Amino acid sequence: MLPLRHLTATLLLAGAALHAQAGLFDDDEARKAILDLRQRITQSEEQNRARQAELQNALNEQVQQLRRSLLEINTQLELLRTDLSKLRGQDEQLARDLADLQRRQKDITQGVDERIRKIEPQKVSLDGKEFMAEPEEKRAYDEALAVLRGGDFNAASSALTAFLRRYPGSGFSESARFWLGNALYGKRDYKDAINTFRAFVTASPSNPHAPEALLAIANTQAEMKDNKAARKTLDELLKSYPQSEAAQAGRERMAALK
Repeated sequence: MLPLRHLTATLLLAGAALHAQAGLFDDDEARKAILDLRQRITQSEEQNRARQAELQNALNEQVQQLRRSLLEINTQLELLRTDLSKLRGQDEQLARDLADLQRRQKDITQGVDERIRKIEPQKVSLDGKEFMAEPEEKRAYDEALAVLRGGDFNAASSALTAFLRRYPGSGFSESARFWLGNALYGKRDYKDAINTFRAFVTASPSNPHAPEALLAIANTQAEMKDNKAARKTLDELLKSYPQSEAAQAGRERMAALK
């Protein structure tokens, strides 16, 4: 029989051996668990990397697609800008063409109006009367009076005589006859002057120049030393047109003749 202390020692050794086996078993399990965990972590990391790579590829593809879309949009914008520039150029050209056409139309219209004015009768107001006159008719009358105002009585009488022959029914006839009398008086053709003034007064007694015509007849008769005829004409003037300015001058002339 072993002594007690030996038995105790044996039991301690046996317990230590059992404990060592138990510790060895726990380390193996732990190692296995750690290896499994590491494997799962590795697999998870690989899966994550694969997923990230897949996502990155998808993102890259989307970025490339977006870039292509942006490039297409930019290309379309450039085309639109080009088309817009062309349209603006066309609009500007159309505007210029329209302006040119309007100017030409205005020139044509003015030319037509000018030609119409040259041939279309015009309304004329003269000595309190209104009438229609042909452009050429008015031009001939105005030119004849311009010659008379210039003091060329010979040319004026010829122009006024020609006018009355060419336009016997003209609205200018009364006035032309009166001024013809003045032109004849101016060139000292007294007889024809008196006849012309008398024909004017007889044909147009209501014309505002009629009193002046009678005074001119009286002055012409006085120039011819026919005072009797002059006084008679002045008396006619005073009786027919007593309120006229010519009548006032006639009274002074009458006094001088007496």
